[in-house]
Amino acid sequence: MNIRTKLAVVAALLVAVPAFAQTKINDFLSVTGWTTASYTYTGTKGTTLTTGGVTLPSVNGSTDSVNVDDAFLSAILTPTKDVTGTFSLYYKPLTEGGVNAAGTEEVTLLDAYVAWTPTSTVTLTAGKFLSVLGYESFYAISDNMITLANQQFLAPIPGYREGAKIDYAPDKTTTMGVALVDSFYGTSAYEGDGHLERSDVGADGYIQYTGVNNLTLWFGAGYGSKGSSTAPTAYLPYTGFPQTHSVYVLDLWASYQIDKNSSVAAEEIYKDGGDVANVVNPLVPTDKGSNWLVYYQYNFTDKLSSWFCFSGEDVSGDTVLVGKTAVSYAGPRYWKASVSPAYAITANLSVKAQYSFTEYSNYIAKNASFVGAEVAFKF
Repeated sequence: MNIRTKLAVVAALLVAVPAFAQTKINDFLSVTGWTTASYTYTGTKGTTLTTGGVTLPSVNGSTDSVNVDDAFLSAILTPTKDVTGTFSLYYKPLTEGGVNAAGTEEVTLLDAYVAWTPTSTVTLTAGKFLSVLGYESFYAISDNMITLANQQFLAPIPGYREGAKIDYAPDKTTTMGVALVDSFYGTSAYEGDGHLERSDVGADGYIQYTGVNNLTLWFGAGYGSKGSSTAPTAYLPYTGFPQTHSVYVLDLWASYQIDKNSSVAAEEIYKDGGDVANVVNPLVPTDKGSNWLVYYQYNFTDKLSSWFCFSGEDVSGDTVLVGKTAVSYAGPRYWKASVSPAYAITANLSVKAQYSFTEYSNYIAKNASFVGAEVAFKF
């Protein structure tokens, strides 16, 4: 799809509602939407890797792209004061991976759920909704940077699934919830697998505490009874899926508002994605390990701000028997330093830039540099 066609698709999504309807159309309907476009460049310096008795060639080179990255249009219906329905359309071009596992579709129904608040402390939700796990946002418009801090190998945070959840707020400082869904990871980040069975089910839960001034503490956990329904990108084209035991994810993050101009946040995620059967990918031998991040934000003015991030990922190694010989595979790891300034041109239009440097070990790349610029429009 060429850039002109992409822009036409985005425009069609955004003009689906009257231009004057910025947010609230009436007491029963409100809409919101956004789109992002970017230019990105990545340069990689490679190195040879010997692991599991195999020497793998290095990867050298660079790639760049100019894309309309995605677009989002959401409608929220409020038929009564205690019932809301949320529905959204999402567009992601095939050049960015599309919206399904096969990479053949560009538009999907993202949110499709109804929430009922029978009391001031309880909310019940059913339908298709986003997982609560993860400090970084699922949506490009809300991300601190153009890219995520660390989702390269393990990708522990799930996306959209179908099911039901309950949220409970016993007081003003504590919120908790639990969800039962059709699968933990689904067939892609934008949809579950559509089957709620005992042998293939997902669940996650969380608790959040804000009882200390300017501090937010958050802990969540996730479970999938069969592991990933599709092999993570890092494993392809290696086989051996599905995994031989269930997936477990633990997620802990905290954020603190230092003053009106600065804030800090940190997160640690642990994932046990199941043992890969039959064939080991020498690049990423397991779906097990941890990643972490530390963010610092500073607002220079009411329009100009910047995020500074230091992050990393550590994948566990594996030892397998080849005949009677134990062969060890080292897990890759990296640290990544990033800076991402942003400028708000108007309340609806903003620009963002990013530079990141990543240093690898136990991998076919020695280091990589990323440069990007993004423009975002929202209403």
